[in-house]
Amino acid sequence: MAGVAMDPVQVSVAERLPARLAGWLLLGCALAVAYVPVFAELFRTLWATDQNAHGPIVLAVSLWFLWFKARQVQAERVPVSPAPVAGWLVLLGGVALYVVGRSQDIHLFETGSLVPVLVGLTLLFFGSRVLRAMWFAFFFMCFMVPLPGSIVDVLTQPMKLAVSWGAQHLLHALDYPVGRSGVVLTVGQYQLLVADACAGLNSLFTLEALGLLYMNVMRHESVTRNAILATLIVPISFCSNLVRVVVLALITYHLGDAAGQGFLHGFSGMVLFITALLLIMAVDGVLHKVSGLGRRRPGVAS
Repeated sequence: MAGVAMDPVQVSVAERLPARLAGWLLLGCALAVAYVPVFAELFRTLWATDQNAHGPIVLAVSLWFLWFKARQVQAERVPVSPAPVAGWLVLLGGVALYVVGRSQDIHLFETGSLVPVLVGLTLLFFGSRVLRAMWFAFFFMCFMVPLPGSIVDVLTQPMKLAVSWGAQHLLHALDYPVGRSGVVLTVGQYQLLVADACAGLNSLFTLEALGLLYMNVMRHESVTRNAILATLIVPISFCSNLVRVVVLALITYHLGDAAGQGFLHGFSGMVLFITALLLIMAVDGVLHKVSGLGRRRPGVAS
């Protein structure tokens, strides 16, 4: 029986496919060997604290969004034009950052190095056009990087004072016996310390990241609408944390210290976090009705 002749191009592609798959598998294994221990350590340490509890959320959403943008790039047939020089420069810079961070135990460097490493690989294999199409996916990953304690302390202290002051006046308006000394609230016979987790810094980062993600997925055309929404996330986060502190104070006052520091403490944080996200969507809905701010980019279904 006569054989079927194959196009030389088809033969070439068929011969190169196993090599490409092996190369991608090797690259994936290298990334796993380098970064799985980093994230495993974060899960055991920093990400296990209230201050950095947003890290795993951002990581999970980042992985989903990378997949989402990759599918979008494939569907839109963005031209692939590898940029080896720029790719190697960025990749080597990311590797150097990883080596310094890993050897010196600097979480900011070893975790943050993943972003330039992935950006360098994207440039190396796919080029600048694909990178421009996926830039927000890499930017979003920056929100999972733990900040140094010195920076957190500087940013958190004014927020704790503001939340404490607001909670004191709100409880006083509700006719509760309340006093304040710095960031310590006295409600009846109980004293409550407004901790870093209740100051709003971690939820501010998470809400700002998810708000920017929401805008990127929705692809609103109006720059003004996006800027207003991104700016309003800050007071939304502050208000949600103010309400959280007041709710915990009321729980402690009426049900005791054990209830305030137990299950209801974490539950109130989750509920108010969801409430803040709903507020973001509600504000976006209001902005949608404002003339000139309700348009989306062409090609996106309403």
